Parts: sequence; structure tokens; C-alpha cells
Amino acid sequence: MVRCFLIHTVCPVTALSSGESRVLYSRLFGPDEAVLSEQHRGLSPEERRFLQKEKISVVARQVRSAVSLCREASGRQPVDALPGDEALVLQDADCGVVRLRAGDPFSQEVSVLWLGVQSLGFTLVCEPHENLLLAEGTLRNLTRHCLESLHMLGQGSEVLLKSSRIDVLLSRLLPHGQLLFLNHRFAQSLEKEVAAYTSK
Repeated sequence: MVRCFLIHTVCPVTALSSGESRVLYSRLFGPDEAVLSEQHRGLSPEERRFLQKEKISVVARQVRSAVSLCREASGRQPVDALPGDEALVLQDADCGVVRLRAGDPFSQEVSVLWLGVQSLGFTLVCEPHENLLLAEGTLRNLTRHCLESLHMLGQGSEVLLKSSRIDVLLSRLLPHGQLLFLNHRFAQSLEKEVAAYTSK
């Protein structure tokens, strides 16, 4: 099962200090860990939201660091792309997996799959036993749909204003955090559904 999906920055943003990452969108799946754990059971809803926000920020910083290291090691820096170049940008995207041990920040060990597309990071946090090839395919599919249908490569693209569209994409491609094995016919019907929704 997927624990959460994030879209965040992976390149320096002038308003942030060095090494920070701004989370633009996040969606958590499954039960709230703070409710289940003994030590966090007495927290108020606001304190639990803050705790979840901190966990997500830790993941975003880890992924930002991994993307930076990957780009430094390869010697490639992202090239500015124009809207319409989504397929090319996605093909050249940096990708990787980071394993976070228990307690850092989740109560159990998790696998974090990421794609670095230009200045954006698309991240799936999965349970450690999850099929990573299937998770990578799902992440690439989600990223492609986000880039194409939400025009996220253009100047002034406001991911925050398009969160309802991202929610719809997640409900179709990653229902309740479950990775789907897609055959060709089912994938085509999902494509049509998503295209019909985004054309509205």
C-alpha cells in the first residue's frame, strides 16, 4: 500500500533557506499513525496535523537531497522546457528510491520512490514489501497525467489551485493508496476518464 503522494520543489526557491523544500501537494492514505500510536494518542487534531506535516516535510527534504546528489553525480542540470514538452521531460527525469528506517519519520520502515522533473519532485511513500516496479510505473503515470493535464511546466503554474484535479487523478490511478495492475484495455478506459474530466 502507498502511504502518501507528494508534489514538492527540488530546486532552490528564493523564499526558502538552502536545503528546504516546499510541499505543494500531499495526500495521505490509510490510518493516521498518530491515532494508532500510544505516545501520540492524546494529541489534539491540530497537533496531529502538524505532526503529519512535519513527517511530509522530512520526506520532501530527503528526496530533495537525493535529487541534488543524483544531478550532481550525473553532471546534468534540468533544462527549461516549454508546455508541450511533457513527454520529453518525463523521459529525461531523474528517478530513484530512498529507504527510510523506522522512526525516521514514520513508525515503520518505508520505501520512497521519487521522480525529479525540472524543479518539481513527485514522490510516493510505500510500505517496504510493495512491488517497486509497479509503484514506479504508477508514479510515472501519475506524473505524466499531472504534467499533461495540469500544464505544470508553464510559468505561473499553480499546483495549489489544481488540487481537486490531482485528487481525481489519484482516485482513478491510486484508489485508497492501492497500486493497480493495469492491462491495456483498463489503462485506455482510465485515460479516457481522465481526459474527459480534465477537459471540463
